[in-house]
Amino acid sequence: MSDTVLYEADGAIATITLNRPDRLNAMNKELMATMVDTLERVASDPAIRVLILTGAGRGFCAGGDLGGMADGEFKEALPIEKRIADLRHAMRTSQRLRESAFISIAAINGACAGAGLSWALACDLRYAAQSAKFSTAFLNAGLSGDFGGTFTLTQIVGTAKARELYLLSERFTAEDAGRLGLVSEVLADDDLMAHVRGKAQQLAGSAPIALRRIKENLNDATRLSMPEAMDREAERHSHCGTTEDNTEAAKAFLEKRKPVFKNR
Repeated sequence: MSDTVLYEADGAIATITLNRPDRLNAMNKELMATMVDTLERVASDPAIRVLILTGAGRGFCAGGDLGGMADGEFKEALPIEKRIADLRHAMRTSQRLRESAFISIAAINGACAGAGLSWALACDLRYAAQSAKFSTAFLNAGLSGDFGGTFTLTQIVGTAKARELYLLSERFTAEDAGRLGLVSEVLADDDLMAHVRGKAQQLAGSAPIALRRIKENLNDATRLSMPEAMDREAERHSHCGTTEDNTEAAKAFLEKRKPVFKNR
């Protein structure tokens, strides 16, 4: 596996670290291809309940590598259909972060722009270091946007603010991101990873079937009508009520102890 993406698993928690620190972890073809493979690996591992996505060095991910674009790395003489297909394949990463059974957490430790911001937005939860800086960035590079950012940003901050952030393409701070609801919390730089790992451990200790079903409900809320979403809610809730984990949660509550979930 390429060293542009580092992968570590510790029990139910996996960590992906983007590892091109000299380029603020900007995406080149190698990093994108490795991310596709790595996220497929995580999605296929039922033992992984929580994924942390972060970056090495001073950046989370600065988006596409403009140096590579200027050098022609992304400009091979390919038919437009092939270019679209290749990009859409790489963009599956955002779908994996958003739609897979694991809960994804972005630990935004620095520069977060363009497609890097799109990856962060695709995660279920986002926490930022105080020094982190954000930008949609695409317009400044003469591009329209990819990796699902226009879709997820609109859902998170609303239509008007998403249009402002994309059309003006201005940088904003971690505090701005917190006020917008784009990140859940802003932490001191040295506290970010410990805080995120604490949240990951909390989630990993939760009822795993219920956690997956809650994520499915939340995803349905963005694409279904209310009656359709309520039908799915009723189905999933009823299913959870038949599980051993539900019985264990009730017993643990009455016995004033921590539940031991078995994912069944």
